[in-house]
Amino acid sequence: MKVLVTGSSGLIGSALVESLTANGHAVIKLLRDESPGNTPFWEPENSVINMAGVTDIDAVIHLAGEPVAEGRWNSNRKARILKSRVAGTRLITEFFAKSDPKPKVVITASGVGFYGDCGEDMVDEKSGRGKGFLAEVAEQWEEAALPASDAGIRLVNIRLGMVLSLSGGALKEMILPYKLGLAGIIGNGKQYMSWISIDDVVEIIQFIMNNQSIRGPVNLVSPNPVTNYQFTVTLGAVLHRPTIFRMPALVARLAFGEMAKELLLSSTRAVPEKLTGSGYRFRYPSLREALEHLAGS
Repeated sequence: MKVLVTGSSGLIGSALVESLTANGHAVIKLLRDESPGNTPFWEPENSVINMAGVTDIDAVIHLAGEPVAEGRWNSNRKARILKSRVAGTRLITEFFAKSDPKPKVVITASGVGFYGDCGEDMVDEKSGRGKGFLAEVAEQWEEAALPASDAGIRLVNIRLGMVLSLSGGALKEMILPYKLGLAGIIGNGKQYMSWISIDDVVEIIQFIMNNQSIRGPVNLVSPNPVTNYQFTVTLGAVLHRPTIFRMPALVARLAFGEMAKELLLSSTRAVPEKLTGSGYRFRYPSLREALEHLAGS
């Protein structure tokens, strides 16, 4: 298949491009580099997209967007986070909605932040939108992709949980504090964390590409979400490090502001109902398996 990828230099994008190429797919990266002769390129913030010479795209995988966990949130940062997702998604889906021929499938990133703080309640793709900034972002993010489905293209919104990888993301940032014995439970530790290994993310995206029955929102999370306490203890055990420190909720809020409330203290117990119902078999369904694999590699 000929596959167009945005966000190809990111944590997921770089791993995905490597896997797609190894599996014999032709990968086209949509970049921001407008140097002479470099197409395709785009500037989503300025509604610019140049696809000169690029035709017959079979699948579009849209992963680009400003990271939510880098830097304290303020009104300007929140506006950039929202715009980077909504403007880019609308631009690329409107472009391919008008293309001829159209791609067979458009897969756009989203997040389990869509469900907000759910406490101990389990949520799947049939659950409604929760409250909070990330829930609002996810809703608008997914709505921005609707031009694709309106044009008859199979549209899939992958609602990502915390992606476990040593190449980037939250886990990479955690490793040093754990190795120094400075890690511990955040808040009361009862908040659920929906996680997934990078290997499963890459395989699932390709599974979705080839499974025409999958459309709409899909939770990209392990079937076994864990609490912050369980995550902390398991990672400490895998790294053979103590986890005696605690970060009280008040300290987290003072240090990280609103971001702490939605990323560190919020509880999302999401399960991948559509994936398990479609027959996907997780390579790393348990947290211990996933962390031991990463630690061994």
